Amino acid sequence: MKKKNWQGAIISILFAELVGVMSSLFSGNIKEDYMNYIKPMFAPPDWLFGVVWPILYALMGLAAFLVYKSDAEIKVKIKALTFYFLQLVFNFLWPIVFFGFNLTWGGVLVICILDILVIITTYLFYQINKVAGNLMVPYLLWILFATYLNIGIALLN
Repeated sequence: MKKKNWQGAIISILFAELVGVMSSLFSGNIKEDYMNYIKPMFAPPDWLFGVVWPILYALMGLAAFLVYKSDAEIKVKIKALTFYFLQLVFNFLWPIVFFGFNLTWGGVLVICILDILVIITTYLFYQINKVAGNLMVPYLLWILFATYLNIGIALLN
């Protein structure tokens, strides 16, 4: 890749990472709240989230960059990137609703919308660039697992 392409990739990744950082800043004490919930089976330890999320944001940002730089028609790229940004909005909102406002069932609603948006984004990315679509798969799997956790916590608390 040319230097300019690396710069674009880094900016795209940093933008996705910034969404996560900003969301956590507006969400209160996530670690403490998570520890205090009664959790369903297979709930991971709290430290794992701090490892997984930065990786997922980096993969998302790189995927978006690959779509942006692709040779696909502009209308196709705009549609895919619109869904990408929409899912980032719901990704940003989910911890604020769930942890910040302590609305576990509101979190279920937000994360279910997020699931749909991530599925659509992954599909659209894959249609444009197979690598970009594949980079979204770990995020999609994690979000689906987070949905299970969210519903479990809402039911148990």
